[in-house]
Amino acid sequence: MATVDQREGQEEPGSDEEVYEVVDLTEYARQHQWWSRIFGNNSGPIAEKYSVATQLMMGGLTGWCAGYIFQRVGKVAATAVGGGFLLLQIANHSGYVQVDWKKVENDVNKAKKHLKKKANKAAPELNTFIEEATDFIKRNIVLSSGFVGGFFLGLAS
Repeated sequence: MATVDQREGQEEPGSDEEVYEVVDLTEYARQHQWWSRIFGNNSGPIAEKYSVATQLMMGGLTGWCAGYIFQRVGKVAATAVGGGFLLLQIANHSGYVQVDWKKVENDVNKAKKHLKKKANKAAPELNTFIEEATDFIKRNIVLSSGFVGGFFLGLAS
């Protein structure tokens, strides 16, 4: 593999690889603010930045994308779980697999106890997250309602 000489910025003789320029995307975004030219000024909270129509459009579009992806992933997951369960049942009835239900019950009970312990420790962080999310939704109600509507449309399509 050919390397690039760090001191001179020149390729080593006999190199077949191309040299690429590194682009700083943050600097590029500052220089080419196409979003600002289309949707207006970008200072202040989101409710003050964009018009109601723009907020609804942005929320609806992102909600639709999320709903559509959620629907597709959900179908694939349901098919995989259902198919796996069906194959396991066929294997069990055919005698290929023997399930020790006592051991399964003991393991499930252990997992329940472990989850209860962890849930009590994680509750403060979860409450903080829920409070922050609720505050964001209240501050950006138009964007949030557009997202919810778009999400349901994405699920339906």
